[in-house]
Amino acid sequence: MRLFLFCFLLLSLTISVSAQPKQEVRAAWLTTAYGLDWPKTKATTPAGIQKQKDELIKILDHLKEANFNTVLFQARMRGDVSYRSEIEPYSAIFTGKVGQNPGYDPLAFAISECHKRGMECHAWIVAIPLGGKRQVNSLGNLSVTKKRKEICVPYKNEYFLNPGHPATKEYLMKMTREIVSRYDVDGVHYDYLRYPEYAKNFPDSYDYRKYGKGRSLQQWRRDNLTEIVRYIYKGVKEIKPWVKVSTSPVGKYRDTNRFLSSGWNAYDAVFQDPQGWMNEGIQDQIYPMMYFRGNHFYPFALDWQEQSNGRQVIPGLGIYFLDPKEGTWNINDVKRQIYFIRNHNMAGQAHYRAQYLMENTQGLYDELATHFYTAPALQPSMPWLDNVAPTPPKHLSKTTDEQGYTTLNWEASTDNDIRNAPRYVIYASDTHPVDTNNPHNIVATNIRGTEYIYSPLYPWIHTPYFAVSAIDRYGNESAATQLR
Repeated sequence: MRLFLFCFLLLSLTISVSAQPKQEVRAAWLTTAYGLDWPKTKATTPAGIQKQKDELIKILDHLKEANFNTVLFQARMRGDVSYRSEIEPYSAIFTGKVGQNPGYDPLAFAISECHKRGMECHAWIVAIPLGGKRQVNSLGNLSVTKKRKEICVPYKNEYFLNPGHPATKEYLMKMTREIVSRYDVDGVHYDYLRYPEYAKNFPDSYDYRKYGKGRSLQQWRRDNLTEIVRYIYKGVKEIKPWVKVSTSPVGKYRDTNRFLSSGWNAYDAVFQDPQGWMNEGIQDQIYPMMYFRGNHFYPFALDWQEQSNGRQVIPGLGIYFLDPKEGTWNINDVKRQIYFIRNHNMAGQAHYRAQYLMENTQGLYDELATHFYTAPALQPSMPWLDNVAPTPPKHLSKTTDEQGYTTLNWEASTDNDIRNAPRYVIYASDTHPVDTNNPHNIVATNIRGTEYIYSPLYPWIHTPYFAVSAIDRYGNESAATQLR
C-alpha cells in the first residue's frame, strides 16, 4: 500500500504544474577548484585578468537571464582560497602559481557582480578535506598542514582537519570571520563538513580518549561536527546576523519510515546530524546533496522538509548526471524533482554545477528559462532572525523622457536593523493596482538607492503602472507603494 501511494504521488507530479512561487532560492554551485566552472584563463597579464573577469561575467549574465538569484561561489578549495587572505594562500588556479595575487580579488569581484544583477553571493567553503599529498606539497610551507600541524591528520593518502581537536573549530571560524568581516557576502556555505565515509580507522583515537567522556565513538564524532557548526553559526551572527549560514550535507539523513537509505547516509556514514542542527537553530539553510532519482530522492526530500524546524531546505540537484560522461539521467528526472520541491513548499533548489547550465545539457537551461524560472523570485524570509519589514517607500514619483525611459524616485524606507539600508523591489504591469503577489510583475530586485530607470523595452507592458516595495536582508518585504 505504501509503495502504491508513493507511485500515485509521483504520477500526480508528472501531470501537474506548480504555480511559480514569488519567494524561492534558485542557486548554482560555481566551482573554482581545478577551474571546473571558472576560471579557464590565467591572470598573468592585464589582458588575462580582464579575460578571467569576463569569463565570470558571462556565467553570471547567463544565470541572471534565467532568473537565478543565488550563486554559491567557491571561496575555499582544499587549503587554498579565492580571496585575499592572511590565513591561507591564493589558489594556483588563478595565476598558475600558489599564493600569487591575481591582480584583483576574485571573491570581492564575484560579490560585486552578483549584487549588480540582484543576485546573492554565498562564500562556499570546503571545510574538512585538505587534499592529497600532491595538493598539500604544492602549497609548501603555506599549507595548513605545516602552519597548524596539530589540527591536521593524514588518512588514506589524503589530509584532513581533525574535527576532534578543539582548535579546528577556531581555525575554521578564523577563516569565516575573515570573509564575513571583510566582504559583503550574503551567506557562508560549508561543504564537506563531515568525516570521510565510514572512517573506521580515522586517526582520532588519542582525541577520543581525551575528550570522549563516555560517549560512543560515533556519537562523539557527531558531537564534534555539531560543535563546529554551533561555534561558526554563533560567531557569524555576532558579526553580521543577516549572513546566512548553511551546509551541504549528504543527501539522505537516515532511513525513513518510507524508504531505506541503503546504508549510506549523513548520520551513520559521515557522522553529520543536520536535522539536529536545524532543530537546535544553528542553520539558516541546508542544501542536502540529493543526487539521486526516484524513491532515492522523494522520501528523503520529504524527510528533510518535515524535520526542518522551519529552516530553509534547498535540495541540491545532481544535474551533472545529465551529461552522458557522468550518468544516465534524463531531463525529466530533474523536472519531476523541481515539481516535487515546489509542491511540498521547500525553499528552492540548487544545481550542481554551473558548467551544465552554461552548456545547456539536455536542454536544461532552456527548460528552466522558459518554463520553471520565467519570472524573478525573491529570497525566502528568515523570521527566526528578524520578522519586521521595513517601512514602505514614500513619495513615489516618475518622470519620462522623450525616448520613453521612466525614472522612478522615492523617499528611503527605514528598517529596525539600522546597519543595513533596505533594498527595493520594482514592480510594473499594464493594470492598476499592480499585483505585487504575481512574480511576473517583478522587473528588478535588490535595488540600492532610491532611483530606478525603467526601460521601455518591455513589450508585454504597454502602459506601465508601477509599484515599489522595500526589502531587508532577512527577506522581509514591506507593503508596496503604488503609482499610477
